[in-house]
Amino acid sequence: MTGFLTAGIVRTALEVGLIYSLVALSLFISYSILNICDLSTDGCYTLGCAVGAMITIAGHPFLAIIAAMIAGVCSGYVTALLQTRFGVESILAGIIVNTGLYTINLAVMGFSSNVSIFGTDTIFSLFKGLNDSSFWKDWCSLILLSVIILAVCLAIKWFLNTTLGLSIRATGDSPAMVRASSINPAFTITVGLCCSNALTGLAGCLIGQYNKTCDINLGTGMVTIALASLVIGETLCGRGKMIVRILGMVLGSCLYRFIISLALRLNVPTEAFKLVSAVIVAIAIAAPRAKQLIAFKHKQAIAMRERKAMKGGSADA
Repeated sequence: MTGFLTAGIVRTALEVGLIYSLVALSLFISYSILNICDLSTDGCYTLGCAVGAMITIAGHPFLAIIAAMIAGVCSGYVTALLQTRFGVESILAGIIVNTGLYTINLAVMGFSSNVSIFGTDTIFSLFKGLNDSSFWKDWCSLILLSVIILAVCLAIKWFLNTTLGLSIRATGDSPAMVRASSINPAFTITVGLCCSNALTGLAGCLIGQYNKTCDINLGTGMVTIALASLVIGETLCGRGKMIVRILGMVLGSCLYRFIISLALRLNVPTEAFKLVSAVIVAIAIAAPRAKQLIAFKHKQAIAMRERKAMKGGSADA
Protein backbone atom coordinates (compact mmCIF):
# COMPACT_ATOMS: atom_id res chain seq x y z
CA MET A 1 0.00 0.00 0.00
CA THR A 2 2.99 2.29 0.69
CA GLY A 3 4.12 1.91 -2.90
CA PHE A 4 0.57 2.29 -4.18
CA LEU A 5 -0.05 5.62 -2.42
CA THR A 6 3.25 7.41 -1.85
CA ALA A 7 3.67 10.56 0.25
CA GLY A 8 4.07 12.54 -2.96
CA ILE A 9 0.75 11.29 -4.36
CA VAL A 10 -1.07 12.03 -1.09
CA ARG A 11 0.51 15.48 -0.89
CA THR A 12 -0.41 16.35 -4.48
CA ALA A 13 -3.99 15.10 -3.97
CA LEU A 14 -4.35 17.31 -0.90
CA GLU A 15 -2.86 20.35 -2.62
CA VAL A 16 -5.07 20.11 -5.70
CA GLY A 17 -8.04 19.15 -3.52
CA LEU A 18 -7.60 22.32 -1.46
CA ILE A 19 -7.53 24.46 -4.61
CA TYR A 20 -10.62 22.71 -5.98
CA SER A 21 -12.35 23.23 -2.63
CA LEU A 22 -12.57 26.94 -3.47
CA VAL A 23 -14.77 26.06 -6.45
CA ALA A 24 -16.81 23.75 -4.22
CA LEU A 25 -17.24 26.64 -1.77
CA SER A 26 -18.27 28.82 -4.71
CA LEU A 27 -20.95 26.32 -5.65
CA PHE A 28 -21.91 26.08 -1.98
CA ILE A 29 -22.77 29.78 -1.95
CA SER A 30 -24.57 29.83 -5.30
CA TYR A 31 -26.25 26.42 -5.25
CA SER A 32 -26.74 25.49 -1.58
CA ILE A 33 -27.22 28.97 -0.10
CA LEU A 34 -28.79 30.99 -2.95
CA ASN A 35 -30.44 27.98 -4.65
CA ILE A 36 -29.13 29.16 -8.03
CA CYS A 37 -27.57 26.86 -10.59
CA ASP A 38 -24.60 28.87 -11.90
CA LEU A 39 -23.15 27.22 -15.01
CA SER A 40 -20.62 29.99 -15.65
CA THR A 41 -18.15 28.24 -13.33
CA ASP A 42 -16.12 26.62 -16.13
CA GLY A 43 -15.44 29.91 -17.91
CA CYS A 44 -14.91 31.88 -14.69
CA TYR A 45 -12.33 29.35 -13.50
CA THR A 46 -10.36 29.76 -16.74
CA LEU A 47 -10.81 33.55 -16.52
CA GLY A 48 -9.20 33.59 -13.07
CA CYS A 49 -6.35 31.46 -14.35
CA ALA A 50 -5.84 33.61 -17.47
CA VAL A 51 -5.88 36.93 -15.60
CA GLY A 52 -3.66 35.52 -12.86
CA ALA A 53 -1.19 34.04 -15.35
CA MET A 54 -0.77 37.24 -17.36
CA ILE A 55 -0.23 39.42 -14.27
CA THR A 56 2.11 36.82 -12.76
CA ILE A 57 4.17 36.89 -15.97
CA ALA A 58 4.32 40.68 -15.56
CA GLY A 59 6.03 40.06 -12.21
CA HIS A 60 3.15 40.57 -9.75
CA PRO A 61 2.08 37.15 -8.36
CA PHE A 62 0.27 38.58 -5.32
CA LEU A 63 -1.51 41.26 -7.35
CA ALA A 64 -2.54 38.44 -9.71
CA ILE A 65 -4.63 36.89 -6.93
CA ILE A 66 -6.53 40.13 -6.31
CA ALA A 67 -7.01 40.73 -10.04
CA ALA A 68 -8.30 37.19 -10.59
CA MET A 69 -10.85 37.63 -7.81
CA ILE A 70 -11.97 40.97 -9.27
CA ALA A 71 -12.35 39.29 -12.67
CA GLY A 72 -14.48 36.64 -10.98
CA VAL A 73 -16.62 39.36 -9.39
CA CYS A 74 -17.19 40.91 -12.83
CA SER A 75 -18.24 37.52 -14.22
CA GLY A 76 -20.64 36.99 -11.32
CA TYR A 77 -22.07 40.48 -11.75
CA VAL A 78 -22.88 39.88 -15.42
CA THR A 79 -24.53 36.55 -14.56
CA ALA A 80 -26.58 38.20 -11.82
CA LEU A 81 -27.47 41.13 -14.10
CA LEU A 82 -28.92 38.79 -16.71
CA GLN A 83 -31.03 37.08 -14.05
CA THR A 84 -32.21 40.02 -11.97
CA ARG A 85 -32.56 42.82 -14.56
CA PHE A 86 -33.39 40.98 -17.75
CA GLY A 87 -35.30 38.01 -16.35
CA VAL A 88 -33.04 35.34 -17.87
CA GLU A 89 -33.28 31.95 -16.16
CA SER A 90 -30.28 31.14 -13.99
CA ILE A 91 -29.21 28.11 -16.05
CA LEU A 92 -29.47 30.02 -19.33
CA ALA A 93 -27.68 33.05 -17.86
CA GLY A 94 -24.80 30.82 -16.79
CA ILE A 95 -24.57 29.22 -20.22
CA ILE A 96 -24.56 32.64 -21.94
CA VAL A 97 -21.79 34.00 -19.69
CA ASN A 98 -19.78 30.79 -19.96
CA THR A 99 -19.96 30.95 -23.77
CA GLY A 100 -18.93 34.60 -23.87
CA LEU A 101 -16.05 34.04 -21.46
CA TYR A 102 -14.36 31.68 -23.93
CA THR A 103 -13.54 34.57 -26.26
CA ILE A 104 -12.72 36.89 -23.35
CA ASN A 105 -10.31 34.33 -21.92
CA LEU A 106 -8.60 34.00 -25.30
CA ALA A 107 -8.28 37.79 -25.49
CA VAL A 108 -6.77 37.95 -21.99
CA MET A 109 -4.24 35.29 -23.02
CA GLY A 110 -3.27 37.27 -26.13
CA PHE A 111 -5.38 34.98 -28.34
CA SER A 112 -3.10 32.07 -27.49
CA SER A 113 -4.65 28.81 -26.31
CA ASN A 114 -1.81 28.16 -23.85
CA VAL A 115 0.36 30.40 -21.67
CA SER A 116 3.42 29.22 -19.72
CA ILE A 117 4.45 30.73 -16.36
CA PHE A 118 7.68 28.71 -16.08
CA GLY A 119 10.65 30.83 -15.08
CA THR A 120 8.40 33.36 -13.33
CA ASP A 121 8.04 33.79 -9.57
CA THR A 122 4.73 32.61 -8.10
CA ILE A 123 3.40 32.76 -4.57
CA PHE A 124 4.41 29.11 -4.23
CA SER A 125 8.02 29.66 -5.33
CA LEU A 126 8.33 32.76 -3.13
CA PHE A 127 6.92 30.90 -0.13
CA LYS A 128 9.22 27.97 -0.87
CA GLY A 129 12.24 30.27 -0.78
CA LEU A 130 11.61 31.20 2.87
CA ASN A 131 13.40 28.04 4.05
CA ASP A 132 16.02 25.71 2.58
CA SER A 133 15.14 22.50 4.46
CA SER A 134 13.99 19.50 2.43
CA PHE A 135 10.85 19.12 4.58
CA TRP A 136 9.85 22.72 3.88
CA LYS A 137 10.46 22.38 0.14
CA ASP A 138 8.20 19.28 0.05
CA TRP A 139 5.34 20.56 2.19
CA CYS A 140 5.44 24.36 1.84
CA SER A 141 2.77 24.43 -0.92
CA LEU A 142 0.38 22.37 1.21
CA ILE A 143 1.01 24.61 4.22
CA LEU A 144 0.40 27.76 2.17
CA LEU A 145 -2.80 26.40 0.64
CA SER A 146 -4.04 25.21 4.04
CA VAL A 147 -3.60 28.73 5.45
CA ILE A 148 -5.39 30.29 2.45
CA ILE A 149 -8.32 27.84 2.60
CA LEU A 150 -8.68 28.19 6.36
CA ALA A 151 -8.77 31.99 6.02
CA VAL A 152 -11.38 31.73 3.23
CA CYS A 153 -13.54 29.32 5.29
CA LEU A 154 -13.46 31.62 8.33
CA ALA A 155 -14.23 34.63 6.11
CA ILE A 156 -17.24 32.84 4.57
CA LYS A 157 -18.53 31.83 8.01
CA TRP A 158 -18.17 35.39 9.28
CA PHE A 159 -19.80 36.89 6.17
CA LEU A 160 -22.79 34.53 6.18
CA ASN A 161 -23.49 35.51 9.80
CA THR A 162 -23.55 39.24 9.06
CA THR A 163 -26.80 41.06 8.31
CA LEU A 164 -26.07 40.96 4.58
CA GLY A 165 -25.04 37.31 4.76
CA LEU A 166 -28.22 36.36 6.60
CA SER A 167 -30.21 38.24 3.94
CA ILE A 168 -28.46 36.20 1.23
CA ARG A 169 -29.28 32.97 3.10
CA ALA A 170 -32.89 34.08 3.47
CA THR A 171 -33.07 34.89 -0.26
CA GLY A 172 -32.18 31.29 -1.08
CA ASP A 173 -34.84 30.02 1.31
CA SER A 174 -37.67 32.36 0.33
CA PRO A 175 -37.28 35.37 -2.00
CA ALA A 176 -40.88 36.37 -1.31
CA MET A 177 -40.22 36.61 2.43
CA VAL A 178 -37.09 38.68 1.80
CA ARG A 179 -39.03 41.01 -0.49
CA ALA A 180 -41.73 41.36 2.17
CA SER A 181 -39.02 42.36 4.66
CA SER A 182 -38.07 45.34 2.44
CA ILE A 183 -34.88 43.67 1.25
CA ASN A 184 -34.12 43.74 -2.46
CA PRO A 185 -33.52 40.11 -3.55
CA ALA A 186 -31.84 41.32 -6.76
CA PHE A 187 -29.16 42.97 -4.63
CA THR A 188 -28.57 39.93 -2.42
CA ILE A 189 -28.43 37.62 -5.46
CA THR A 190 -25.90 39.93 -7.11
CA VAL A 191 -23.69 40.08 -4.02
CA GLY A 192 -23.93 36.31 -3.54
CA LEU A 193 -22.96 35.51 -7.14
CA CYS A 194 -20.13 38.06 -7.08
CA CYS A 195 -18.69 36.46 -3.93
CA SER A 196 -19.20 33.00 -5.37
CA ASN A 197 -17.41 33.78 -8.63
CA ALA A 198 -14.62 35.60 -6.78
CA LEU A 199 -13.77 32.26 -5.14
CA THR A 200 -13.82 30.55 -8.54
CA GLY A 201 -11.46 33.19 -9.93
CA LEU A 202 -9.16 32.72 -6.92
CA ALA A 203 -9.12 28.95 -7.53
CA GLY A 204 -8.23 29.51 -11.20
CA CYS A 205 -5.37 31.84 -10.30
CA LEU A 206 -3.96 29.42 -7.72
CA ILE A 207 -4.11 26.40 -10.06
CA GLY A 208 -2.37 28.45 -12.76
CA GLN A 209 0.47 29.42 -10.43
CA TYR A 210 0.58 25.89 -9.02
CA ASN A 211 0.86 24.23 -12.45
CA LYS A 212 2.78 27.20 -13.94
CA THR A 213 0.60 27.11 -17.02
CA CYS A 214 -2.80 28.25 -18.28
CA ASP A 215 -4.84 26.51 -20.96
CA ILE A 216 -8.04 27.74 -22.58
CA ASN A 217 -9.75 24.39 -21.86
CA LEU A 218 -8.62 24.31 -18.21
CA GLY A 219 -12.10 24.89 -16.78
CA THR A 220 -13.92 22.24 -18.84
CA GLY A 221 -15.90 20.02 -16.49
CA MET A 222 -15.14 22.12 -13.40
CA VAL A 223 -18.86 22.28 -12.54
CA THR A 224 -18.97 18.48 -12.34
CA ILE A 225 -15.86 18.36 -10.13
CA ALA A 226 -17.23 21.06 -7.81
CA LEU A 227 -20.65 19.38 -7.68
CA ALA A 228 -19.03 16.05 -6.82
CA SER A 229 -17.05 17.71 -4.01
CA LEU A 230 -20.15 19.53 -2.74
CA VAL A 231 -22.33 16.41 -2.73
CA ILE A 232 -19.63 14.32 -1.03
CA GLY A 233 -19.14 17.03 1.60
CA GLU A 234 -22.86 17.44 2.30
CA THR A 235 -23.36 13.66 2.41
CA LEU A 236 -20.58 13.20 4.96
CA CYS A 237 -21.15 16.32 7.08
CA GLY A 238 -24.91 16.77 6.67
CA ARG A 239 -26.67 20.10 7.12
CA GLY A 240 -25.55 21.04 10.63
CA LYS A 241 -23.70 24.14 11.75
CA MET A 242 -22.49 26.48 9.04
CA ILE A 243 -18.80 26.00 9.81
CA VAL A 244 -19.26 22.21 9.58
CA ARG A 245 -20.94 22.56 6.19
CA ILE A 246 -18.18 24.86 4.96
CA LEU A 247 -15.40 22.53 6.10
CA GLY A 248 -17.38 19.66 4.56
CA MET A 249 -16.80 21.25 1.14
CA VAL A 250 -13.04 21.13 1.75
CA LEU A 251 -13.24 17.53 2.94
CA GLY A 252 -15.37 16.53 -0.04
CA SER A 253 -12.96 18.14 -2.48
CA CYS A 254 -9.92 16.40 -0.95
CA LEU A 255 -11.74 13.03 -0.97
CA TYR A 256 -12.64 13.56 -4.62
CA ARG A 257 -9.00 14.15 -5.49
CA PHE A 258 -8.01 11.02 -3.57
CA ILE A 259 -10.49 9.01 -5.63
CA ILE A 260 -9.04 10.47 -8.83
CA SER A 261 -5.52 9.66 -7.58
CA LEU A 262 -6.60 6.07 -6.95
CA ALA A 263 -8.05 5.94 -10.45
CA LEU A 264 -4.72 7.15 -11.85
CA ARG A 265 -2.83 4.50 -9.90
CA LEU A 266 -5.22 1.87 -11.25
CA ASN A 267 -4.34 3.05 -14.77
CA VAL A 268 -7.84 4.30 -15.57
CA PRO A 269 -7.51 6.21 -18.88
CA THR A 270 -7.82 9.99 -18.59
CA GLU A 271 -10.63 9.90 -21.16
CA ALA A 272 -12.76 8.08 -18.56
CA PHE A 273 -12.31 10.67 -15.78
CA LYS A 274 -15.54 12.50 -16.66
CA LEU A 275 -17.36 9.18 -16.32
CA VAL A 276 -15.63 8.60 -12.98
CA SER A 277 -16.76 12.06 -11.83
CA ALA A 278 -20.35 11.36 -12.93
CA VAL A 279 -20.35 8.02 -11.09
CA ILE A 280 -18.98 9.70 -7.93
CA VAL A 281 -21.73 12.33 -8.05
CA ALA A 282 -24.43 9.69 -8.66
CA ILE A 283 -23.21 7.53 -5.77
CA ALA A 284 -22.93 10.49 -3.40
CA ILE A 285 -26.44 11.71 -4.27
CA ALA A 286 -27.97 8.23 -4.07
CA ALA A 287 -26.15 7.24 -0.86
CA PRO A 288 -28.61 8.84 1.65
CA ARG A 289 -31.62 7.40 -0.20
CA ALA A 290 -29.97 3.99 -0.46
CA LYS A 291 -29.27 4.08 3.27
CA GLN A 292 -32.94 4.84 3.96
CA LEU A 293 -34.07 1.99 1.68
CA ILE A 294 -31.72 -0.48 3.38
CA ALA A 295 -32.98 0.58 6.82
CA PHE A 296 -36.59 0.26 5.62
CA LYS A 297 -35.97 -3.21 4.17
CA HIS A 298 -34.31 -4.25 7.42
CA LYS A 299 -37.30 -3.09 9.47
CA GLN A 300 -39.64 -4.76 7.00
CA ALA A 301 -37.76 -8.07 7.34
CA ILE A 302 -37.91 -7.85 11.15
CA ALA A 303 -41.65 -7.13 11.05
CA MET A 304 -42.25 -10.14 8.75
CA ARG A 305 -40.27 -12.43 11.06
CA GLU A 306 -42.26 -11.20 14.07
CA ARG A 307 -45.52 -11.73 12.15
CA LYS A 308 -44.53 -15.30 11.25
CA ALA A 309 -43.53 -15.95 14.85
CA MET A 310 -46.89 -14.71 16.06
CA LYS A 311 -48.73 -16.92 13.54
CA GLY A 312 -46.65 -19.92 14.60
CA GLY A 313 -47.49 -19.27 18.25
CA SER A 314 -51.20 -19.00 17.43
CA ALA A 315 -51.12 -22.33 15.54
CA ASP A 316 -49.44 -24.12 18.47
CA ALA A 317 -52.05 -22.78 20.81
